[in-house]
Amino acid sequence: MIFKPTLTGTHPLTEAELKLDKKTCTKIGPCGLGEQALYFNSFFIDRRYYARYEDIARVWKRVAMSKGGYSGKGVFGSMAYLIIKLRNGQEYQCNFKYEQNVDILLSQLEKKHPEIPTHSVKEEQALKREAMEEARKYKTDLSETAEKSIRDLRRYEDELKQKPAIYNHLAAAAKQKRVLQGISPTYKILAIVVFSMAIVAMIAGIFLFVMHSAVALYFVLFGIAFLFTIMATGILPTRKRNNKAAEKEWEQAREDSANYIQRIPHFPLPAQYAHPIVIERMIRAIRMGRCETAEEALELVKEDLKKLNSSVQVSQKEYDEVVVVKPLFLVSDYQ
Repeated sequence: MIFKPTLTGTHPLTEAELKLDKKTCTKIGPCGLGEQALYFNSFFIDRRYYARYEDIARVWKRVAMSKGGYSGKGVFGSMAYLIIKLRNGQEYQCNFKYEQNVDILLSQLEKKHPEIPTHSVKEEQALKREAMEEARKYKTDLSETAEKSIRDLRRYEDELKQKPAIYNHLAAAAKQKRVLQGISPTYKILAIVVFSMAIVAMIAGIFLFVMHSAVALYFVLFGIAFLFTIMATGILPTRKRNNKAAEKEWEQAREDSANYIQRIPHFPLPAQYAHPIVIERMIRAIRMGRCETAEEALELVKEDLKKLNSSVQVSQKEYDEVVVVKPLFLVSDYQ
């Protein structure tokens, strides 16, 4: 190993165990899930630290937002972190580039180690309150048609969950496309100008260094600083991050989804909306007595999502769902 992971916690792995476990771990963003330990990043190096599962008290997602976050307002433009709390009280924060990777990691951790809570204490309490409030909204005297619709939707949801890579790819592609669509052309032009100026400053700095100028180092440092800053914003188009590439990725994700749901008889959703969260929201609409059929439930889901924007107050559960599925509807224009 070039960088041997540093132990956090009190139960180290032997060198041989550590080497094998890290090599075979499931890599998710900058972190990894091994058979014996969870690997997480420092600011610069992926999977720099590790903690044995028996040393972990709790793991959860924290979202930093420009407006609101878990306070209930604002559902877009977020930056996600993975928080790892050990039994000895130590707490680590891992930054992720893509929020969906945090969700994937927590989902897999929950399946492999259900004994480890995947919400903060405050979030757990909020979820319990929300579940009780939601349960009071459900009707107990649903019609036979509604009951059958719920049974069918549960079956379709189970079918989708057999292939999580397909619907996760669909959601990620939609979000990427939506983000790039939202970047103003003016910002792109400004990013290119700043990027060009940074390159020029670096070249000038190198030239001045050769000429033994005292200010050469400043030109190089300022050029590097602006270069990394503009690259970190994600505004500058790259070979993989541009509208054309995002559109191609979205079409591929939608095609993969369509090919999969063709195998499910009478599947009620278009390929672009084939996500378990969409079906779960449809089921809730029926259980609340707002509709009876899957077709009606899908239209209600669309209406509910259209009403949500950065000024609307939402619960934590609602936030978690909306940031995943609303881009599916936005890029498809709710068709």
